Parts: sequence; C-alpha cells; structure tokens
Amino acid sequence: MTANTDITSDIDFTGVFPAMTTPFTDDERIDFDRLQTDARRLERAGVDGLVPVGSTGESATLTHDEHVRVVEAVIEAVSDVPVIAGTGSNNTREALELSERAAEAGADGLLLISPYYNKPEQRGFLEHYRTIADAVDLPQIVYNVPSRTGQNIEPDTAVELASHENIAGYKAASGDLAQISEVVERTREEDFAVLSGDDPLTLPMISVGATGTISVVANVEPERTCAMVGAALEGDYEFARELHHELGELVRTLFVETNPIPVKEAMAIRTGASPELRPPLTRLSEEYRDELEAVLADLEAESAVAGSEGETETGTESEADR
Repeated sequence: MTANTDITSDIDFTGVFPAMTTPFTDDERIDFDRLQTDARRLERAGVDGLVPVGSTGESATLTHDEHVRVVEAVIEAVSDVPVIAGTGSNNTREALELSERAAEAGADGLLLISPYYNKPEQRGFLEHYRTIADAVDLPQIVYNVPSRTGQNIEPDTAVELASHENIAGYKAASGDLAQISEVVERTREEDFAVLSGDDPLTLPMISVGATGTISVVANVEPERTCAMVGAALEGDYEFARELHHELGELVRTLFVETNPIPVKEAMAIRTGASPELRPPLTRLSEEYRDELEAVLADLEAESAVAGSEGETETGTESEADR
C-alpha cells in the first residue's frame, strides 16, 4: 500500500475533517464495503479530509491489524482528500507502532489522543509526543480530550510541542475556550493548526482562530458542516451562525449518550448503515431514538425547502435574463 499520490505531505489542516465511524456487521466484523461507501459519500460532500479509527471509530475495540486495514480501506476509497489516521494509545510503544504501520499503509497524517488512564505529568506528554514525532515523518495532531483521558494537556505543553516540525496541529476538546484561545494566541507564529474537537464549540473556536474541525456531526450533515465552517473562515458569521443553530439540536442529540452511540444510530437512519457497536458500547436507548429521527427529519425538510427556494430563484433569474 502506498500513500495517496494526489495529496502532498504538507497538509493544510483547514476546514472539515469528519471523525469517521467504523461500521460493523451483526456479528461484529468490520463492514469494509460500508466503510468505503461512507468515505466516498463524505468526499463527494466536500469535506477537507477524513479521520478514521479515532475515538468515534471505536479504535479501542479494534485489533492492530484491523486498525491498519481500516486505514488502508479508507485510503483506497478516496482520491482527493487526505486521510488522517487515529493512532493514539496510552502506551507510547503501542502508539508508535500504530503510527509506523499507518504511515506504511499510506496515511497522510496522524491523530494522537493523549495517553489515557495512565494520567502522565506534562513532561510525560512531551516525551510521548516527541518520541512519535521524531520517529514518524508525517504531520501529527495532538488530541486533548480530558473528559476521556483523565488528564489535560496544559497550554504550555501544547505550545512547546508546536515547535516540533512534525507536530502540525492540536485537536481541542477540553471545552475550555479560554485555554484553547491561549493555545491559538501563543502559536500564531508557528505553522500550527488548532482544530475543534467539540462540535458545539466549532464556531466559537473559529472566531478565536481555530482553522476547522474534526467533527462527529459531519458524518451525518457534511454539507451543512462544511458550509458553516467555510462561511466562518471567510468571515461571514451571520450565515455561519444560522447554520450553527440549524445544527444545534442534532449536535445536542448526538451526545445524549457516549459517542459514537448516537451518531451510529443517526447513520443508520440516514444511510441504512448498521447501528451495531462493539461491546462494551450498546445501542442507543429507545427513549432517544424517536427524538433523533424527528431531528433528522426536520433537517431534511429544511434542506428540501431551501433547495426548492433555490431552484425557484434560479428559474426566475433565468427567465428574466431571457
């Protein structure tokens, strides 16, 4: 397997990068056909890259061989967007092995969640990320999500890591906008991207200098997410706010239970994919399913109305031009 030759090694981490789900069959095997269908669907929708086998991709339940096969399958499915492989672990040696194997498989970049459960000190984070960045010559994103890992990557640590030539970005999912703003502020002179890892805060993060998002909601609503992020990056905050609020109820519903439980149910409703997860995760509770279906139906209805209005306006202009 070789790297996607249409993608340069110097990735522009600007825009929307869906944190892909990993589809499973009823007997818990990976559904590679559905995985590749999802990758192509997202590429057609206009996303700027794909992020398989992260937390949303249930990476913790995959074997190393499965992990690499998922990365390979996504790379094979797309042609014009970079593939950023999740390769993090609480074990530095394991994260390094996954990163090396993802690089060999042709990944264009790496997303590395901070070591979880161990709760290293800040110097441990520095050693962990530098070990991998020194060994693997790919652009790498440091992922801070203390709600899952139990330990926060402090701004001083993120800023110090930004000076490494292979550490190209920071996925921020701490929920602390002040901390995120500080990282943006202190890395403005570096070739370093700060990306939202928290869908409700994507627009606020862009307003203080984030360059885009590694997004869960983009799996379900890629066009709206791309339009919102694109408008914000271009300074059209009025339109970006409108889309942010259109997506608001869906975003809230996608996190009523542990991610990726709700998003897999949403994908099943929207695309016909299986909602199956690997244990210990379980199907979305019945009490939330009707609510999710209603939210998705409302969004589809809004899209249909907007499309109809757009066609009417276009038709009127054409007749006037004649």
